[in-house]
Amino acid sequence: MFTWSERDMTESEQNQTDFGSRRVPLADKQALVDGVFRSVARRYDLMNDLMSLGLHRAWKDALVTAVDPPKSGPFALLDLAGGTGDVALRVIDAGGPQTRVTVCDINADMLAIGRERAATRELGDAITFAEANAEALPFGDRSFDAVTIAFGIRNVARIDASLAEAFRVLKIGGKFVCLEFSAVDVPGLDRLYELYSVNVIPALGRVVAGDAESYRYLVESIRRFPSPQAFEAMLRAAGFARVTHKIMTGGIVALHSGWRL
Repeated sequence: MFTWSERDMTESEQNQTDFGSRRVPLADKQALVDGVFRSVARRYDLMNDLMSLGLHRAWKDALVTAVDPPKSGPFALLDLAGGTGDVALRVIDAGGPQTRVTVCDINADMLAIGRERAATRELGDAITFAEANAEALPFGDRSFDAVTIAFGIRNVARIDASLAEAFRVLKIGGKFVCLEFSAVDVPGLDRLYELYSVNVIPALGRVVAGDAESYRYLVESIRRFPSPQAFEAMLRAAGFARVTHKIMTGGIVALHSGWRL
C-alpha cells in the first residue's frame, strides 16, 4: 500500500514527460515545443537539408510511396505536424487531380511558411491548413483516407492520445504512416552519428537559424523516443492493424505504418 507521500510522488511522475533531457509537466510541454518551432520556422526546411545532408528528401519520398496516393479518384490526406507543407506538396505532386491534403500543425509560424509555399504553387483547394493540436483534432470521425506525420510524433506531449486521434479520423481501410528518427544499429556508424548529433547539429542551428538550444533539444528528443518495437506496440494499442516498420539509413530513421481495418 502506498503512503500518502508515495502516492503523491507517483501521481506527479505520471503527470510529467520528456522535453529533451529534462522532465517537465505534461501541461507545459506543448508550449515549450511551440517555442522551439517558432524560433526555427524560417530556417526549418533549410536546416533539414543541412542536418541530413539532403537525405530527408529520400526519407520523405519513401513516406509518400508508402501512402501511395491514387492517380484517379478522390483521396483525402491529413498531414500532422506538417506546417511548412513539405510532405503535403509531395503527396499532391504524386497523387491525382482529386488529391486533397489538410495540413495540421499547432504552430502558427510553421503554418505561415506552408501557406506561403502553397500560394506560390496556386493549388487552390488542393491543400488547406489548420492550426490544431494532434491530441485533439477538429475533424470528424472517419474523415481521411490516410494520416501522415513526419518527424513530429516525438514532439507530442501525449503520443498515445495523438495516435488515438489519428485512428479516429481515419476511414475504414485507411492507413497511418509515420516517419521518425530511430536508433542507429550499425557498429561504427552509431558512434559517428552520436558525435555528429551532439556537436555538429547544434552548431549548425546556431549559425544558420541563430538558435543552438532548439536544435540541442531536437537531438535530445530523438534519444528519448521509443524504440521501433515499443512504438509498434503503441500503434497496436491505439487500434491499428497490420503494423510494421522499415529501418532506413542504418537505423537513423524508421518508417512506421498501420491500418484501420
